[in-house]
Amino acid sequence: MGRRRGIMSDQLKEEIAKELGFYDTVQQEGWGGIKARDAGNMVKRAIEIAEQNMDQKSKP
Repeated sequence: MGRRRGIMSDQLKEEIAKELGFYDTVQQEGWGGIKARDAGNMVKRAIEIAEQNMDQKSKP
């Protein structure tokens, strides 16, 4: 089974990791080195950003 292409850009993932405070772990160990909780928080934050962008686009 092939690997799926990621939905989030690397730039967005890095920005969120910096914001949430675990980017140093990503730099040292790669994305596989982060905790499951951090990964969940990163997804949660990405959803919040997407919702904010949708709200801004829907306003006239």
